[in-house]
Amino acid sequence: MATTYFDSIKRSYTDVEIANGINTEQFLEATEGVVKLFDQLGSSAFSVVQNDMNGNIKKIRDKLLSNPTANATLQSLMETEAPEKKRVSTEGLLWLTRGLDFTAQALRRSVDNPEEELNVSFTKSYENTLKKHHSFVVRPVFGLAMKACPYRKDFYQKIGVLTDTALEIMKTWLAALENIINIINAVFKEHPEYIKGM
Repeated sequence: MATTYFDSIKRSYTDVEIANGINTEQFLEATEGVVKLFDQLGSSAFSVVQNDMNGNIKKIRDKLLSNPTANATLQSLMETEAPEKKRVSTEGLLWLTRGLDFTAQALRRSVDNPEEELNVSFTKSYENTLKKHHSFVVRPVFGLAMKACPYRKDFYQKIGVLTDTALEIMKTWLAALENIINIINAVFKEHPEYIKGM
């Protein structure tokens, strides 16, 4: 049986424990799979997205390693860091979540609109998510990346999503990612002090 990209990653979002808070290490492992997914888009233009995500993953992992018990979940990590003047890992999580939301919305559009080309899906998603947070200097860089998207058919072939079964695997992964994004955003909404000034 042919495997999809989502079968080959170290950890799927479906395997991230969320019952007692989002497991930090598992979340980071799953998110590294998203970073590698951009390789499948086959353009160096996406390196700006990957570098941004990798930088934010490192900020969160550094915090986790500094005290694995206190930072075992994303929720406890944010709570632990809240009193600090510089909340480096929380800011990293904020930006990482924005990047994940951009990716999830683009893939959701693509999955829900089989006739839509990837450059349209990613551009519309960028307009709905990251664009409002980016300066006029950064926007053209991301705009260029959106234009560099491969044809939809080529991308789906590259990630091994060519059958209904494979599409279901992708949809399950995507739904789990969307759920985690919603949980994180709910924490930001409930505790605006965590991200004040960011």
